[in-house]
Amino acid sequence: MPQHKSAEKRVRQSAKRRLHNRYYKVMMRNALKAVKSATSKESLVEETRKATKVLDRLAAKGLVHKNFAAHRKSQMARLVASYDQA
Repeated sequence: MPQHKSAEKRVRQSAKRRLHNRYYKVMMRNALKAVKSATSKESLVEETRKATKVLDRLAAKGLVHKNFAAHRKSQMARLVASYDQA
């Protein structure tokens, strides 16, 4: 249990922040899943665009590392490029 007022406040803030961050991470995972489950080239491009937007936003906020976001974006770009060949 927190012994000081500032520690109590920190507990409250961190709990709120954890829920907030979890929401955004779930949103990111859902966006990445939508890219993997795209059925046509048009939907793949559209879902990739949406997921890129989400990844950039989370990397800017510091929720995910910028290299993680760059790696995922690169993977999606490769998936789009190889869609015609597969």
